[in-house]
Amino acid sequence: MSWETEIEKDMEIIQRGTEEVISPEDLRKKLERFYREGKKLVVKEGFDPSAPDIHLGHTVTLRKLRQFQELGHEVVFLIGDFTGRIGDPTGKKETRPQLTEEEVKRNAETYTEQAFKILDPQKTRIEFNSKWLSRLTFSDLIVITARLTVARMLEREDFAKRLKSGKPVGLHEFLYPVMQGYDSVALKADVELGGNDQLFNLLVGRDLQREFGQEPQVVLTMPLLEGLDGVEKMSKSLGNYISIQEPAFSMFGKIMSIPDFLIEKYFVLLTDVPLKEIEKMKEEYQRGELHPKAWKERLACEIVSIYHGKAKAEEARLDFERAFAQKSIPENVQEVSIAATELREGQIWIMKLLQKTGVPKSNSEARRLIEQGSVYLDGERINEVNLDVPLREGSFLKVGKKAFFKIKFV
Repeated sequence: MSWETEIEKDMEIIQRGTEEVISPEDLRKKLERFYREGKKLVVKEGFDPSAPDIHLGHTVTLRKLRQFQELGHEVVFLIGDFTGRIGDPTGKKETRPQLTEEEVKRNAETYTEQAFKILDPQKTRIEFNSKWLSRLTFSDLIVITARLTVARMLEREDFAKRLKSGKPVGLHEFLYPVMQGYDSVALKADVELGGNDQLFNLLVGRDLQREFGQEPQVVLTMPLLEGLDGVEKMSKSLGNYISIQEPAFSMFGKIMSIPDFLIEKYFVLLTDVPLKEIEKMKEEYQRGELHPKAWKERLACEIVSIYHGKAKAEEARLDFERAFAQKSIPENVQEVSIAATELREGQIWIMKLLQKTGVPKSNSEARRLIEQGSVYLDGERINEVNLDVPLREGSFLKVGKKAFFKIKFV
Protein backbone atom coordinates (compact mmCIF):
# COMPACT_ATOMS: atom_id res chain seq x y z
CA MET A 1 0.00 0.00 0.00
CA SER A 2 1.40 3.41 -1.01
CA TRP A 3 2.03 6.12 1.55
CA GLU A 4 -0.48 8.35 -0.29
CA THR A 5 -3.19 5.83 0.60
CA GLU A 6 -1.93 5.65 4.19
CA ILE A 7 -2.12 9.44 4.47
CA GLU A 8 -5.75 9.45 3.35
CA LYS A 9 -6.58 6.78 5.92
CA ASP A 10 -4.80 8.78 8.63
CA MET A 11 -6.61 11.97 7.63
CA GLU A 12 -9.95 10.21 7.94
CA ILE A 13 -9.08 8.94 11.44
CA ILE A 14 -7.70 12.29 12.61
CA GLN A 15 -10.62 14.31 11.29
CA ARG A 16 -13.29 12.07 12.83
CA GLY A 17 -15.49 14.22 15.05
CA THR A 18 -13.32 17.33 14.71
CA GLU A 19 -14.84 20.80 14.76
CA GLU A 20 -12.08 22.49 12.78
CA VAL A 21 -8.65 21.70 11.35
CA ILE A 22 -6.36 24.63 10.52
CA SER A 23 -5.36 23.62 8.04
CA PRO A 24 -5.96 20.20 6.39
CA GLU A 25 -3.35 21.05 3.77
CA ASP A 26 -0.72 21.70 6.45
CA LEU A 27 -1.65 18.47 8.20
CA ARG A 28 -1.31 16.48 4.99
CA LYS A 29 2.16 17.99 4.37
CA LYS A 30 3.29 17.01 7.85
CA LEU A 31 1.99 13.48 7.37
CA GLU A 32 3.82 13.26 4.03
CA ARG A 33 7.05 14.14 5.82
CA PHE A 34 6.30 11.43 8.37
CA TYR A 35 5.94 8.78 5.68
CA ARG A 36 8.82 10.05 3.54
CA GLU A 37 11.37 10.78 6.28
CA GLY A 38 10.02 8.97 9.35
CA LYS A 39 9.66 12.28 11.24
CA LYS A 40 6.98 11.77 13.90
CA LEU A 41 4.56 14.59 14.52
CA VAL A 42 4.83 16.25 17.93
CA VAL A 43 1.19 16.40 19.05
CA LYS A 44 0.53 18.59 22.04
CA GLU A 45 -2.34 19.30 24.36
CA GLY A 46 -2.20 21.39 27.49
CA PHE A 47 -4.15 20.44 30.60
CA ASP A 48 -5.27 22.84 33.27
CA PRO A 49 -4.56 21.20 36.63
CA SER A 50 -7.22 23.26 38.39
CA ALA A 51 -9.79 20.49 37.76
CA PRO A 52 -8.27 17.13 38.74
CA ASP A 53 -11.23 14.86 38.00
CA ILE A 54 -11.66 13.64 34.43
CA HIS A 55 -15.15 13.23 33.02
CA LEU A 56 -16.31 12.08 29.57
CA GLY A 57 -16.11 15.65 28.26
CA HIS A 58 -12.35 15.66 28.88
CA THR A 59 -11.93 12.34 27.09
CA VAL A 60 -12.94 13.80 23.71
CA THR A 61 -9.46 15.26 23.15
CA LEU A 62 -7.70 12.52 25.11
CA ARG A 63 -9.14 9.92 22.74
CA LYS A 64 -7.92 11.98 19.79
CA LEU A 65 -4.42 12.01 21.32
CA ARG A 66 -4.63 8.22 21.63
CA GLN A 67 -5.44 8.00 17.93
CA PHE A 68 -2.29 9.97 17.11
CA GLN A 69 -0.32 7.54 19.31
CA GLU A 70 -1.75 4.58 17.41
CA LEU A 71 -0.74 6.24 14.15
CA GLY A 72 2.86 6.36 15.37
CA HIS A 73 3.26 9.95 16.52
CA GLU A 74 4.67 11.54 19.68
CA VAL A 75 2.08 12.81 22.14
CA VAL A 76 3.04 15.50 24.64
CA PHE A 77 0.76 15.60 27.67
CA LEU A 78 1.52 19.14 28.79
CA ILE A 79 0.61 20.02 32.35
CA GLY A 80 0.16 23.74 32.76
CA ASP A 81 1.64 23.89 36.23
CA PHE A 82 2.91 27.42 35.55
CA THR A 83 -0.12 28.73 33.63
CA GLY A 84 -2.38 26.86 36.06
CA ARG A 85 -1.45 29.33 38.74
CA ILE A 86 -3.24 31.95 36.62
CA GLY A 87 -6.09 29.83 35.31
CA ASP A 88 -7.33 29.85 31.74
CA PRO A 89 -9.76 32.80 31.39
CA THR A 90 -11.50 31.19 28.39
CA GLY A 91 -15.25 31.53 28.75
CA LYS A 92 -14.96 33.06 32.21
CA LYS A 93 -17.09 36.04 33.18
CA GLU A 94 -14.75 36.99 36.00
CA THR A 95 -11.08 36.70 36.87
CA ARG A 96 -10.29 33.23 38.18
CA PRO A 97 -8.65 32.76 41.58
CA GLN A 98 -5.00 31.75 41.34
CA LEU A 99 -3.93 28.31 42.58
CA THR A 100 -1.02 27.60 44.87
CA GLU A 101 1.93 25.53 43.65
CA GLU A 102 0.91 22.71 46.01
CA GLU A 103 -2.68 22.64 44.65
CA VAL A 104 -1.43 22.52 41.07
CA LYS A 105 0.99 19.67 41.81
CA ARG A 106 -1.61 17.60 43.66
CA ASN A 107 -4.20 18.05 40.91
CA ALA A 108 -1.66 17.22 38.19
CA GLU A 109 -0.81 13.88 39.81
CA THR A 110 -4.49 12.91 39.96
CA TYR A 111 -5.10 14.06 36.39
CA THR A 112 -2.26 12.07 34.81
CA GLU A 113 -3.22 8.92 36.72
CA GLN A 114 -6.71 9.09 35.25
CA ALA A 115 -5.53 10.11 31.77
CA PHE A 116 -3.55 6.88 31.43
CA LYS A 117 -6.83 5.00 31.36
CA ILE A 118 -7.01 6.38 27.82
CA LEU A 119 -3.48 7.24 26.75
CA ASP A 120 -0.67 4.73 26.32
CA PRO A 121 1.78 5.68 29.11
CA GLN A 122 4.67 4.16 27.15
CA LYS A 123 3.98 6.51 24.25
CA THR A 124 3.20 9.62 26.28
CA ARG A 125 5.72 12.31 27.04
CA ILE A 126 4.75 14.32 30.12
CA GLU A 127 5.98 17.90 30.28
CA PHE A 128 5.41 20.75 32.73
CA ASN A 129 5.44 24.22 31.24
CA SER A 130 7.20 25.64 34.30
CA LYS A 131 10.27 23.99 32.77
CA TRP A 132 10.64 26.89 30.33
CA LEU A 133 8.19 29.55 31.49
CA SER A 134 9.74 29.88 34.94
CA ARG A 135 13.12 30.56 33.34
CA LEU A 136 11.98 33.49 31.22
CA THR A 137 13.35 36.86 32.28
CA PHE A 138 11.42 40.09 32.11
CA SER A 139 13.43 40.94 29.02
CA ASP A 140 12.38 37.63 27.44
CA LEU A 141 8.75 38.42 28.17
CA ILE A 142 9.03 41.81 26.48
CA VAL A 143 10.54 40.18 23.39
CA ILE A 144 7.71 37.61 23.24
CA THR A 145 4.83 40.01 23.89
CA ALA A 146 6.22 42.46 21.33
CA ARG A 147 5.21 39.90 18.68
CA LEU A 148 1.50 40.36 19.55
CA THR A 149 -0.83 43.35 19.76
CA VAL A 150 -3.47 44.50 22.25
CA ALA A 151 -5.98 44.51 19.39
CA ARG A 152 -5.23 40.83 18.82
CA MET A 153 -5.86 40.07 22.51
CA LEU A 154 -9.15 41.97 22.43
CA GLU A 155 -10.37 39.73 19.61
CA ARG A 156 -11.19 37.28 22.39
CA GLU A 157 -14.94 37.39 22.89
CA ASP A 158 -14.80 36.80 26.65
CA PHE A 159 -12.33 39.67 27.19
CA ALA A 160 -14.41 42.02 25.01
CA LYS A 161 -17.63 41.15 26.85
CA ARG A 162 -16.11 41.72 30.26
CA LEU A 163 -14.65 45.08 29.27
CA LYS A 164 -17.94 46.16 27.72
CA SER A 165 -19.87 45.25 30.88
CA GLY A 166 -17.38 47.09 33.07
CA LYS A 167 -15.89 43.97 34.63
CA PRO A 168 -12.12 43.96 35.08
CA VAL A 169 -9.69 41.96 32.95
CA GLY A 170 -6.42 41.35 34.74
CA LEU A 171 -3.25 42.12 32.82
CA HIS A 172 -2.00 38.65 33.83
CA GLU A 173 -4.97 37.14 31.92
CA PHE A 174 -3.65 38.66 28.69
CA LEU A 175 -0.51 36.66 29.34
CA TYR A 176 -2.28 33.29 29.49
CA PRO A 177 -2.71 32.83 25.70
CA VAL A 178 0.80 34.25 25.22
CA MET A 179 2.26 31.61 27.54
CA GLN A 180 0.18 28.84 25.97
CA GLY A 181 1.41 29.96 22.56
CA TYR A 182 5.00 30.00 23.77
CA ASP A 183 4.53 26.40 24.95
CA SER A 184 4.16 25.47 21.29
CA VAL A 185 7.39 27.32 20.48
CA ALA A 186 9.26 25.57 23.30
CA LEU A 187 7.98 22.13 22.24
CA LYS A 188 8.21 22.81 18.48
CA ALA A 189 4.72 21.38 18.22
CA ASP A 190 3.40 20.11 14.90
CA VAL A 191 -0.19 19.76 16.08
CA GLU A 192 -2.08 21.21 19.04
CA LEU A 193 -5.46 19.93 20.23
CA GLY A 194 -8.15 21.65 22.25
CA GLY A 195 -11.86 22.23 22.62
CA ASN A 196 -13.48 24.65 20.19
CA ASP A 197 -13.50 27.27 22.97
CA GLN A 198 -9.69 27.16 22.87
CA LEU A 199 -9.37 28.29 19.25
CA PHE A 200 -8.00 31.75 20.07
CA ASN A 201 -5.26 30.37 22.34
CA LEU A 202 -4.29 27.72 19.79
CA LEU A 203 -4.01 30.28 16.99
CA VAL A 204 -1.70 32.42 19.14
CA GLY A 205 0.60 29.41 19.13
CA ARG A 206 0.67 29.45 15.32
CA ASP A 207 1.40 33.19 15.33
CA LEU A 208 4.28 32.91 17.78
CA GLN A 209 5.82 29.93 15.99
CA ARG A 210 5.92 31.97 12.77
CA GLU A 211 7.52 34.87 14.65
CA PHE A 212 10.19 32.51 16.01
CA GLY A 213 10.93 31.04 12.58
CA GLN A 214 9.15 27.72 13.15
CA GLU A 215 6.67 25.95 10.91
CA PRO A 216 3.19 26.78 12.33
CA GLN A 217 1.41 24.02 14.16
CA VAL A 218 -1.80 22.51 12.85
CA VAL A 219 -4.69 23.53 15.08
CA LEU A 220 -7.25 20.82 15.70
CA THR A 221 -10.36 21.68 17.72
CA MET A 222 -12.95 19.26 19.06
CA PRO A 223 -16.61 19.98 19.87
CA LEU A 224 -17.55 20.60 23.48
CA LEU A 225 -19.60 17.71 24.83
CA GLU A 226 -22.99 18.57 26.27
CA GLY A 227 -23.70 17.00 29.63
CA LEU A 228 -26.66 15.00 30.90
CA ASP A 229 -29.00 17.98 30.62
CA GLY A 230 -28.31 18.22 26.89
CA VAL A 231 -27.83 22.00 27.17
CA GLU A 232 -24.70 23.03 29.04
CA LYS A 233 -21.26 21.58 28.36
CA MET A 234 -20.35 18.71 30.65
CA SER A 235 -19.07 20.16 33.89
CA LYS A 236 -18.56 18.98 37.44
CA SER A 237 -19.71 22.31 38.83
CA LEU A 238 -23.04 21.96 36.97
CA GLY A 239 -23.53 18.38 38.13
CA ASN A 240 -24.25 17.20 34.56
CA TYR A 241 -21.11 15.10 34.18
CA ILE A 242 -20.12 11.44 33.99
CA SER A 243 -16.79 10.72 35.67
CA ILE A 244 -14.56 8.06 34.12
CA GLN A 245 -14.05 6.74 37.66
CA GLU A 246 -17.75 6.14 38.32
CA PRO A 247 -18.90 2.57 39.03
CA ALA A 248 -20.13 0.71 35.96
CA PHE A 249 -23.82 0.75 36.94
CA SER A 250 -23.82 4.47 37.69
CA MET A 251 -22.02 5.24 34.40
CA PHE A 252 -24.45 3.04 32.47
CA GLY A 253 -27.49 4.64 34.09
CA LYS A 254 -26.31 8.18 33.46
CA ILE A 255 -25.66 7.46 29.78
CA MET A 256 -29.16 6.04 29.51
CA SER A 257 -30.50 9.36 30.82
CA ILE A 258 -29.01 11.58 28.09
CA PRO A 259 -31.42 13.17 25.59
CA ASP A 260 -31.92 11.10 22.45
CA PHE A 261 -30.51 13.83 20.19
CA LEU A 262 -27.09 13.39 21.79
CA ILE A 263 -26.76 9.66 21.07
CA GLU A 264 -25.04 10.06 17.69
CA LYS A 265 -22.63 12.71 18.99
CA TYR A 266 -21.66 10.54 21.96
CA PHE A 267 -21.05 7.60 19.63
CA VAL A 268 -18.77 9.65 17.36
CA LEU A 269 -16.77 11.36 20.10
CA LEU A 270 -16.66 8.74 22.86
CA THR A 271 -16.50 5.35 21.13
CA ASP A 272 -14.53 3.48 18.48
CA VAL A 273 -17.62 2.29 16.60
CA PRO A 274 -16.99 2.90 12.85
CA LEU A 275 -18.71 5.96 11.40
CA LYS A 276 -20.49 3.86 8.76
CA GLU A 277 -22.02 1.71 11.47
CA ILE A 278 -23.09 4.79 13.44
CA GLU A 279 -24.69 6.24 10.32
CA LYS A 280 -26.53 2.94 9.68
CA MET A 281 -27.93 2.93 13.24
CA LYS A 282 -28.97 6.57 12.84
CA GLU A 283 -30.89 5.78 9.64
CA GLU A 284 -32.60 2.82 11.32
CA TYR A 285 -33.52 5.07 14.25
CA GLN A 286 -34.95 7.73 11.93
CA ARG A 287 -37.02 5.09 10.10
CA GLY A 288 -38.37 3.82 13.42
CA GLU A 289 -36.63 0.46 13.03
CA LEU A 290 -34.27 1.05 15.98
CA HIS A 291 -35.80 2.06 19.29
CA PRO A 292 -33.90 4.93 21.01
CA LYS A 293 -33.61 2.82 24.16
CA ALA A 294 -31.86 0.02 22.25
CA TRP A 295 -29.58 2.53 20.52
CA LYS A 296 -28.74 4.14 23.84
CA GLU A 297 -28.10 0.75 25.47
CA ARG A 298 -25.55 -0.01 22.75
CA LEU A 299 -23.91 3.36 23.45
CA ALA A 300 -23.83 2.74 27.21
CA CYS A 301 -22.31 -0.72 26.70
CA GLU A 302 -19.60 0.67 24.40
CA ILE A 303 -18.58 3.45 26.79
CA VAL A 304 -18.74 1.37 29.99
CA SER A 305 -16.67 -1.35 28.28
CA ILE A 306 -13.86 1.16 27.64
CA TYR A 307 -13.47 1.98 31.35
CA HIS A 308 -14.66 -1.21 33.06
CA GLY A 309 -14.44 -4.02 30.49
CA LYS A 310 -17.14 -5.88 28.57
CA ALA A 311 -18.10 -8.17 31.45
CA LYS A 312 -18.83 -5.25 33.77
CA ALA A 313 -20.72 -3.45 31.00
CA GLU A 314 -22.99 -6.45 30.46
CA GLU A 315 -23.50 -6.80 34.19
CA ALA A 316 -24.45 -3.11 34.39
CA ARG A 317 -26.89 -3.54 31.51
CA LEU A 318 -28.64 -6.44 33.24
CA ASP A 319 -28.74 -4.56 36.55
CA PHE A 320 -30.19 -1.55 34.78
CA GLU A 321 -32.86 -3.71 33.15
CA ARG A 322 -33.82 -5.14 36.51
CA ALA A 323 -33.89 -1.77 38.22
CA PHE A 324 -35.56 0.33 35.55
CA ALA A 325 -37.11 -1.73 32.77
CA GLN A 326 -38.78 -4.03 35.30
CA LYS A 327 -40.18 -1.00 37.09
CA SER A 328 -38.23 -1.35 40.32
CA ILE A 329 -38.45 2.43 40.28
CA PRO A 330 -42.01 3.74 39.93
CA GLU A 331 -42.71 6.21 37.14
CA ASN A 332 -44.45 8.76 39.36
CA VAL A 333 -41.83 9.54 41.95
CA GLN A 334 -41.65 12.54 44.24
CA GLU A 335 -39.33 15.38 43.29
CA VAL A 336 -36.68 16.83 45.57
CA SER A 337 -35.63 20.36 44.65
CA ILE A 338 -31.97 21.25 45.10
CA ALA A 339 -30.64 24.78 44.69
CA ALA A 340 -27.30 25.31 42.97
CA THR A 341 -26.04 27.05 46.10
CA GLU A 342 -26.49 23.80 48.04
CA LEU A 343 -23.97 22.04 45.80
CA ARG A 344 -20.22 22.19 46.08
CA GLU A 345 -18.48 21.21 42.84
CA GLY A 346 -21.61 19.27 41.86
CA GLN A 347 -21.76 17.35 45.14
CA ILE A 348 -23.86 17.40 48.31
CA TRP A 349 -23.51 15.82 51.75
CA ILE A 350 -25.67 12.69 51.80
CA MET A 351 -27.12 13.54 55.21
CA LYS A 352 -28.26 16.92 53.90
CA LEU A 353 -29.82 15.26 50.86
CA LEU A 354 -31.75 12.82 53.03
CA GLN A 355 -33.04 15.68 55.18
CA LYS A 356 -34.43 17.32 52.02
CA THR A 357 -36.64 14.26 51.38
CA GLY A 358 -38.34 14.51 54.74
CA VAL A 359 -38.21 10.71 55.22
CA PRO A 360 -35.83 10.51 58.19
CA LYS A 361 -37.28 12.44 61.12
CA SER A 362 -33.88 12.97 62.70
CA ASN A 363 -30.16 12.78 61.98
CA SER A 364 -29.91 9.56 63.97
CA GLU A 365 -32.62 7.97 61.80
CA ALA A 366 -30.81 9.15 58.65
CA ARG A 367 -27.58 7.59 59.93
CA ARG A 368 -29.37 4.35 60.66
CA LEU A 369 -30.82 4.18 57.14
CA ILE A 370 -27.36 4.65 55.64
CA GLU A 371 -25.68 2.16 57.97
CA GLN A 372 -28.39 -0.43 57.22
CA GLY A 373 -27.72 -0.08 53.48
CA SER A 374 -31.18 1.34 52.80
CA VAL A 375 -30.08 4.40 50.78
CA TYR A 376 -29.37 4.20 47.04
CA LEU A 377 -28.42 6.98 44.62
CA ASP A 378 -28.70 6.09 40.92
CA GLY A 379 -28.61 2.41 41.88
CA GLU A 380 -25.46 2.69 43.98
CA ARG A 381 -25.72 1.87 47.67
CA ILE A 382 -24.56 4.68 49.94
CA ASN A 383 -22.95 3.32 53.10
CA GLU A 384 -20.91 6.25 54.43
CA VAL A 385 -22.51 8.92 56.61
CA ASN A 386 -19.88 11.57 55.88
CA LEU A 387 -19.94 11.12 52.12
CA ASP A 388 -20.37 13.95 49.59
CA VAL A 389 -22.23 12.42 46.66
CA PRO A 390 -22.27 13.65 43.02
CA LEU A 391 -25.70 14.91 42.07
CA ARG A 392 -27.24 15.56 38.68
CA GLU A 393 -30.59 16.69 37.36
CA GLY A 394 -32.80 13.58 37.20
CA SER A 395 -30.83 11.46 39.68
CA PHE A 396 -32.90 8.81 41.47
CA LEU A 397 -32.73 8.51 45.25
CA LYS A 398 -34.19 5.50 47.05
CA VAL A 399 -34.70 5.74 50.81
CA GLY A 400 -35.85 2.60 52.59
CA LYS A 401 -37.99 0.07 50.70
CA LYS A 402 -40.64 2.25 49.10
CA ALA A 403 -39.59 5.91 49.07
CA PHE A 404 -38.31 7.06 45.66
CA PHE A 405 -37.26 10.58 44.73
CA LYS A 406 -36.13 12.33 41.55
CA ILE A 407 -33.66 15.21 41.87
CA LYS A 408 -34.66 18.54 40.36
CA PHE A 409 -32.29 21.53 40.20
CA VAL A 410 -33.78 24.95 40.86
